[in-house]
Amino acid sequence: MLISPLMGPIMGIGLALGINDILLLRKALNNYVIATVVALVTSTVFFLISPLDDAHSEILARTSPSIYDVLIALFGGFAGIVATSSKLKGNVIPGVAIATALMPPLCTAGYGLATLKFNFFFGAFYLFIINTVFIALATFIISRLLHFPYKRLYNERSEKMAKVVVWLVVLLTLIPSIYLGYDLVQKERFTKSANNFVAYEAKFPNDYLLNKKIDAKAKLISLVFGGKEIDSASINALRNRLPAYNLADATLEIKQGFAYMADAAAEKNGNEGDKISIALEQQAGYNKKLQASLDSIAAINETGKQLYAELKAQYPNIQSAVIEPATVYADSASSRTTFLVSLAMSRPPGNAERARMLAWLKVRLKNPALRLVIE
Repeated sequence: MLISPLMGPIMGIGLALGINDILLLRKALNNYVIATVVALVTSTVFFLISPLDDAHSEILARTSPSIYDVLIALFGGFAGIVATSSKLKGNVIPGVAIATALMPPLCTAGYGLATLKFNFFFGAFYLFIINTVFIALATFIISRLLHFPYKRLYNERSEKMAKVVVWLVVLLTLIPSIYLGYDLVQKERFTKSANNFVAYEAKFPNDYLLNKKIDAKAKLISLVFGGKEIDSASINALRNRLPAYNLADATLEIKQGFAYMADAAAEKNGNEGDKISIALEQQAGYNKKLQASLDSIAAINETGKQLYAELKAQYPNIQSAVIEPATVYADSASSRTTFLVSLAMSRPPGNAERARMLAWLKVRLKNPALRLVIE
């Protein structure tokens, strides 16, 4: 971020457009493309080989650019070109590189490519384009205002066309950021109003708020309460308070802990009459699953005892055995269940004997993926 290889080429593009220097423009564009590709490829490779793939706040912050990022890039570009054109540069150039943060959006775009999260890639790359266009625009404007040595093009039509292209690119970059900035403000307002509504209005006697979820995009406020069941009149009264917090178009969803679970199950089964019966049926299902697990454990223990006796009869030098189900994990997302047989033997078997033992165990336990460990 501090030693950014992109500041020079971007300002070079703006300066070349400002003074009509075609040779400088080609050189700046060439350096810009090389630096961009190298940074993007490097970040993509890093995230491909890195075990860390969670999107932290630093990554998420660069996936939703807005008009505010345009202003940062524009004024940062003004500071950069003014400092470059003066004798006292000081720390302005490093400051501009930090403020506009040219490298982090590219790194985030690389993360999006590596993890196939293309919404991250396009959001971060759009932020990078915003920084590029408006730093270059600031350089273009200042170079014209300060009357840098200007090269007249032989073809006036080409000169006018170049100006049209510059401002067209600026507009195409600016318009989406205005919409995204407006959308961001609306979401922040909704979230703030919803939090105030929950803090001051969502209170019921003998009930407590277990969880809240505010979705500004869907304009949804979802609340989960624990305690006594809240009657429909109280819920309707709470909904009627939404307009007072500028939330008239919001949807309020109330969930009531175990009472909500019983209601949902009753609605699913087409029976809203007997919530207690449904709860008892759910509990019976849990008990059945638990009993099945206990039976499975008992069966495994019995199988282990029988298998040890059979192994001992064939191989008297076995001292102890561990026989248990195991889950095999690999680099892929899938996993599989197998048996692990670990034997402690006074004399290790030869390769042929070990192979026979493994083949017998696979047939005996009907598990071709069985693992055999001999100590």
